[in-house]
Amino acid sequence: MAGPRVTRKWRPKMAFVVYAVLLAVLALPIVIVLWFRAIDAASGRMAPAEIGALAGALALTLGIAYVLTRTITGPIHALIARTDEIARGGKKAIVPLESYGTHEIATLSQSFLDLSSKLVDRTDYVRSFAAHVSHELKSPLTAIRGAAELLRDDDATGPMTAEERRNFLDNIIADSERLGRLLARLRELARAELPTEKGETRLSELVAWLAGRFPALGVESRAASDIPLPLPFEAASIVLGNLADNADQHGATRLELIFSADDGLTMLRVRDNGRGISDGNRALIFQPFFSTRREQGGTGMGLDIVRAVLNAHGGTIRLGDASNPGVEFEIRLPG
Repeated sequence: MAGPRVTRKWRPKMAFVVYAVLLAVLALPIVIVLWFRAIDAASGRMAPAEIGALAGALALTLGIAYVLTRTITGPIHALIARTDEIARGGKKAIVPLESYGTHEIATLSQSFLDLSSKLVDRTDYVRSFAAHVSHELKSPLTAIRGAAELLRDDDATGPMTAEERRNFLDNIIADSERLGRLLARLRELARAELPTEKGETRLSELVAWLAGRFPALGVESRAASDIPLPLPFEAASIVLGNLADNADQHGATRLELIFSADDGLTMLRVRDNGRGISDGNRALIFQPFFSTRREQGGTGMGLDIVRAVLNAHGGTIRLGDASNPGVEFEIRLPG
């Protein structure tokens, strides 16, 4: 669906408005001179002072025109040209202009560059994500189709045993369940990336919720007081629920929440005592669909959902120091 369009009607160009104003400025002394000449019609020639006044007005008008061209119309035309260039060339065309003219145009240009970078990055992410989704869906679909074709082609000349038939049916069910989990995760990711209302959640609420959902984990919190986390409960439960689930699946028996807030920045470190992450996998864990538990049904989308939720609230997540046993994630949120 096409986006909103500007109503098409005649509008004067900025250059026309600017130069019309300048011509009006230039015409004012001319009109004054002609007015006084009409009153004093006896003098047949223009006085030197009158000629000087008109020349000065012309020079001043041309000077103002040059300044306005350099500071307003020129940078705006350059910004329009850069917009078209980015639309054709992508991220390589996202470079600053040579001149901005005024503070307001420089601010507008910076906002435009930031927005363009985000849109191009988003396009690259969607393209990469679509390729990953296609790959992840292809494997179980291929397995289901192969098993179904073998079951369809089974005949009396070489019939399958009951055990073989059951194995094929079990594979179909297992792959169907995997597709269901992938689709459920994709729906969660779609919801996580939608803008959400702001809110706060007490750390004690989250600790109680985690303890009830993951009874095998000893959930502890370390904070100076029950400071609120600047996330609504639904978003906070998605973030911490996925991190706790990863810890539980990797053999952790303790989950520690270390909370601090200072100078408008909230930091939450989530630390477990599980098996940890190998050096080779540390650079891969935030990639969509990367999972060390694929055989056990892992989809590899949990951390991607966590990052999407935090991004929607202006936050970030990164993997902590590898020197500690287990895994530590550091979450930063504004507020």
